[in-house]
Amino acid sequence: MEALPTPLPGSSKPHLEKLTLGVTRILESSPGVTEVTIIEKAPAERHMISSWEQRNRCLMPEDMKNFYLMTDGFHVAWSVKLDEHIIPLGSMAINSISKLTQLNQSSIYSLPNAPTLADLEDDVCEANEDQPEKPHFDSRSVIFELDSCNGNGKVCLVYKTEKPASAQDTEIWFLDRALYWHFLTDTFTAYYRLLITHLGLPQWQYAFTSYGISPQAKQWFNMYKPITYNTDLLTEETDSFVNKLDPSKVFKSKNKTVIPKKKGPAQPTGGQKGTSGSSTSKPSSNPANAVRK
Repeated sequence: MEALPTPLPGSSKPHLEKLTLGVTRILESSPGVTEVTIIEKAPAERHMISSWEQRNRCLMPEDMKNFYLMTDGFHVAWSVKLDEHIIPLGSMAINSISKLTQLNQSSIYSLPNAPTLADLEDDVCEANEDQPEKPHFDSRSVIFELDSCNGNGKVCLVYKTEKPASAQDTEIWFLDRALYWHFLTDTFTAYYRLLITHLGLPQWQYAFTSYGISPQAKQWFNMYKPITYNTDLLTEETDSFVNKLDPSKVFKSKNKTVIPKKKGPAQPTGGQKGTSGSSTSKPSSNPANAVRK
């Protein structure tokens, strides 16, 4: 059984500090943040990259090769401490070469005649001036998974041409849970910077979609604002459903003196005033029912 890499503190080694662009120090100095760990991985061998290229008939982009020659994958995780409970929050991850696999195009339910991702292909939405042509699930594109995003979607390396694919035809896209594509960057280096500057906050990839991040994720974004992040996405319609939290108060010590509540003056126990005459019946207008003296 393969031994798991040992998690290391965020700033224990200089080369790891350079790899994370110093973001671990920013996290460690943030209020409430704890357990900032980096899972150190050995550099990939050149033959591993060559084998991947031959097996998939795709040339890996040069900046991506340089990354894997420094570390075969990447994973930084951090948590927050709330009311003595440690909650895992941030995660920055890039798959190793062995897990850089092509997006599954087999049957979704692994049954005969079951639909595949290619059956979901929709040619209605094509390229426009604001966004390049979207990837295709069929043979027109070759797609590899970079990050599973903790089940919130998939970040993918996309080759926009059929095999054999050139390194110049690559882009980084986000595939949400509804299987819609959203463009992120045109190079791996640009995506890596996005990953670091967004601190691995939950659902940060949805900031690049038309519907944006969820209200719960906005709470964390307000508390731990990403570096060089467009704050307009946070302030838009924020007051209607997002509470503005102060991190220095949220993570403040909970040792407070319990002050007994003062009792007010006792209320009178007498019967309440009422209109006793409201229940009396009107006298009958029938003269036969009158009581004679």
